[in-house]
Amino acid sequence: MIKPAELIDITGAAGLTLAARRLYNILLAHAFGKEMGIEGYEWTIPLADLRGTHKGNERIEDSIIALMKTIVMVRLHDGRTRRVALLGGNDMGDPDRRHGALTYSFDKRLVPLLKESTVFGKLELAVLRAFSTKYALALYEAIARRVRLEHIFSEEFSLEDFRELLGVPPGKLTTYGNLNQYAIKPAITEINALAAFNVKVLPRKQGRRVVGVLVGWWHKDLDELKQAYAETQRPHVGRKARITNTVESVVDAPELPLN
Repeated sequence: MIKPAELIDITGAAGLTLAARRLYNILLAHAFGKEMGIEGYEWTIPLADLRGTHKGNERIEDSIIALMKTIVMVRLHDGRTRRVALLGGNDMGDPDRRHGALTYSFDKRLVPLLKESTVFGKLELAVLRAFSTKYALALYEAIARRVRLEHIFSEEFSLEDFRELLGVPPGKLTTYGNLNQYAIKPAITEINALAAFNVKVLPRKQGRRVVGVLVGWWHKDLDELKQAYAETQRPHVGRKARITNTVESVVDAPELPLN
């Protein structure tokens, strides 16, 4: 799928769950095309296509409502700030029926961004579905936008901007140690195991205090790409152990002498 860069580098979406972020990417992928630039256009997608990351329609409804309530700020090219809801009005089929559909739209102020965006990040849906944390998905989206830039292989962020990029809620993971342990490291591990590129994050300090990070990225070689693709095709069960090299082997216990 192709996702407009203006919808990758946004602020205000920290409260969205991993399921809501995945669902939004599916809605964008389904809508992508010339109709995306038509104000007031509506798309219809089967609910079955949205159940991949949800246990039932109730969870889908939760994600849809969260997207409608989420107001994000988008920095426009001319310096203005635009505030817009991620998802517009929509109609959803009867949750009690097995078959149903969602008809949805985007806010009229979001439509021009979808139509006129000049920078795109290419996102692989199989990779998006494979992530287990929203921090991995958010960092993946940000790097996917930048990885195709020529002669640019890193970018420095203030700690505040990087927390916003990852979608860390206010008041959570307030120390760099916790942010690194519970957000940055798990995200890097999943991206490096599943994506078409690798990423590294280094802290930037003033004295003993971490004030920012340097994020670097590079394309994988052919063997690494094959390994990443193979992992996206494997079941989620056991993935953490596989990508952290902590798979436990079962060995025969030695026989105990009988008295």
